[in-house]
Amino acid sequence: MKKNGILNRDIASLLAKLGHTDRIAIADCGLPIPDHVPCIDLSIRQGTPSFLEVLSEVLDDMAVERLYIAKEMQIHNPKVQQEMNKFDVLVNYYSHEDFKKELHHVKAIIRTGENTPYANVILQSGVIF
Repeated sequence: MKKNGILNRDIASLLAKLGHTDRIAIADCGLPIPDHVPCIDLSIRQGTPSFLEVLSEVLDDMAVERLYIAKEMQIHNPKVQQEMNKFDVLVNYYSHEDFKKELHHVKAIIRTGENTPYANVILQSGVIF
């Protein structure tokens, strides 16, 4: 049994398989998920687990060199945006429509129970050396 880090076997396996520049997404409960992209669904009920809770745990366990966020988050979800600014990772912004197009290129999407607008992010894997 794992002693530290993410216990969810699907997420732990996903992170172990990532290479440099591979991408995954963490999504709110309303984001459309492309049919061909695997989804690890953590949602229990609206708001649980939260987007920031899941993101924080993944960032503790994954080398991330860049985040991709919909620019609409800045206006429509300033609370989450403010928390996102606390992570020491380079951020790129897309329009929400372009963000959804990028989801077709991620290795998997982790779906949370988050129920606030635009609480979605694409994480680009860095390297540990």
